[in-house]
Amino acid sequence: MPIPDDRRALYQRWLCELTRLPTAAGHEERVIEWIERWVDQRPDLALERDVHGNLVVQATKRWGSGEPPVLITAHLDHPAFVVEKIIDRAQAELSFRGGVMDDYFAEARVNLYRGNERMVGGTIRGRAEGPDEPFKCWLCELDEPLEGMRVGDIGTWELPEQEIVDGVLYTNACDDLAAVAAALAAMEELRLAHEGNVPALDVRLLFTRAEEVGFLGAIGACRDGTIPEGARVIALENSRSFADSPIGGGPIVRVGDRVSVFTPELTGAVAKVAEDIAGGPAIPTASQKQASAPAWRWQRKLMAGGACEASVFCSFGYQSTCVCLPLGNYHNMADLDAVQAQINSTPARVGREYIALSDYFGMIDLLVGCGQSLPDRPPFRQRVEKLWHERAFVLGS
Repeated sequence: MPIPDDRRALYQRWLCELTRLPTAAGHEERVIEWIERWVDQRPDLALERDVHGNLVVQATKRWGSGEPPVLITAHLDHPAFVVEKIIDRAQAELSFRGGVMDDYFAEARVNLYRGNERMVGGTIRGRAEGPDEPFKCWLCELDEPLEGMRVGDIGTWELPEQEIVDGVLYTNACDDLAAVAAALAAMEELRLAHEGNVPALDVRLLFTRAEEVGFLGAIGACRDGTIPEGARVIALENSRSFADSPIGGGPIVRVGDRVSVFTPELTGAVAKVAEDIAGGPAIPTASQKQASAPAWRWQRKLMAGGACEASVFCSFGYQSTCVCLPLGNYHNMADLDAVQAQINSTPARVGREYIALSDYFGMIDLLVGCGQSLPDRPPFRQRVEKLWHERAFVLGS
């Protein structure tokens, strides 16, 4: 059932609010506070924290009928600066927690924050002396002397204001806060449907910390039992868009990443839900006619440009796959293809990340579908055996 216009407007507002929040690995407090307020307004939901500060949101009275839970996960951080050393009132040494090419730091502009309030702007003046591990550090010259700056304050790139143009959201940090918003919106739809006696599975949300510096929250959740045994885990991401994974092409059922291929049966189950919503596969097979493009679009891709938490969950033995949004200006790196190829005609500069609103709402639709019915897909070997028994006569066998 389509999401009513009033709730679509609400979910778009959540998206805009969350993707404006300053956040960094180990300093995700602003996003956590937003989620805490969201849960506090819903007495039928509860929020718990594990020993690593990861958040779990679930129904106070469990949904479903005993099947293994479905965990929808997203991470709370985004590449950003953290104040490591105060040199004087007008200079600070900032670490950068996340993956961004050095080219983008030259004379880059930065905003430092206390809480949600901007304290002061500054300019990166070069690398700080000392080892690169665990994070590279940069010297920042502040626009004016600042009293009260503290080690642990965070900084973000100085970027233009958030805006929506032709159905595309340009904002500070889609990765992974747009996925956080989609997970919350899907939970809201499932919660409201449950109130109307529409069956739902045992769906829980897991929000992890410090993904951008090595999947630390996800690793901790696996090591210390935050994820129940037998859980089916759908990791959400914002993944760098390429020509064959276009922005506006729909949410992507991601079959793997740079380091692994995800659980085939769970990936197949999620893809089947997408097929049911769209009325067909992401790409028609060679034996099918190319029908007019469906109103609801989706994609199925490897997305090998980076790694994601689904690989972590798989490595610990969980069934896991990924659904992602195709992302522009990945990690705020504008004109990235040209910069990587060293053919950029102007110096590398950061830019706002951007996603299509249609992809965001498509992700919500897909997660709601998975939360209502996510049947186990038989291993491909079973399908192979079925084909053999039905058609082996062709070989005289």
